[in-house]
Amino acid sequence: MTRRPRQSAWGLWNISFGFFGIQIGFALQNANMSRIFQTLSPDDPDILSKLPALWVAAPLTGLLVQPIIGHLSDRTWLGALGRRRPYFLTGAVLAALSLFVMPLAPALLFAAFMLWVLDASLNISMEPFRAFVGDMLPREQHATGYAVQTAFIGAGAVVGSIFPKALEWAGVANTAAAGAIPDTVRYAFWFGGAALLLAVLWTVVTTREYSPTEMAAFEGDHAADTHDTIRLLAARTFGSSIAWIIGGAVVLAVVYRFALQQEMYLLGGLLIAYGLASIVAIRLARAGRGASMLGHIVGDFSGMPM
Repeated sequence: MTRRPRQSAWGLWNISFGFFGIQIGFALQNANMSRIFQTLSPDDPDILSKLPALWVAAPLTGLLVQPIIGHLSDRTWLGALGRRRPYFLTGAVLAALSLFVMPLAPALLFAAFMLWVLDASLNISMEPFRAFVGDMLPREQHATGYAVQTAFIGAGAVVGSIFPKALEWAGVANTAAAGAIPDTVRYAFWFGGAALLLAVLWTVVTTREYSPTEMAAFEGDHAADTHDTIRLLAARTFGSSIAWIIGGAVVLAVVYRFALQQEMYLLGGLLIAYGLASIVAIRLARAGRGASMLGHIVGDFSGMPM
């Protein structure tokens, strides 16, 4: 089995620098979206109680988008762009456009919709970055590669979070008329969108992915690992699937009985949906058709250490 070449310090930087821009986008979203929602609803006395429902977009899109993009990017090869970089670029362009448009939102519902688009776009770009380290580095450099990536995550989060305050210190207005988004927030989103796109472009331009032939030589037993995942899925009983469904039903009943936050209905629904999906995936695996997106996602999830 061929070994991956070791990467220099600059190679490690180039592989993960795009994550710096992605985290700027996440930080701007996390620090400012509640303020934008409140700004666009100046006459709604109940807006604070509605914020959790508006924020459902963030966890839900991550839960849905990440496994799908992870599965697709494992099976993509787009010529010169390669395997992961098409997703880096697509997600970054969509996220940058979302950041440019968000501060121009004319109404609350439009801003809520743009939050879904922004979060999905950031996840499209982010998920393949995690796998990119494993693709590009030999096993003995994985810890270093993920450490560099983590450093960029922290740096991007700090930069994105202080953007509006830094602009206020620079003399940009931090207040606006009722219903209008302040200049500090608008400019922060615009600068952040540009920084995100440039950072991801840096990684896209300065890295070259290994071809499918090279990856096959590096991985060796990857196909066997995939086969084992499907084999183990086919050997599972429906007991755990039924348990997920029952657990979801219990959550729904408790939320209804005790009038808890309505967002908790989402948790119950997701548990039931996963239970049903795992039943379908097990049946497909037993029928010899487990090598599908659903089969791989359920198989990988069920194989995670608890």
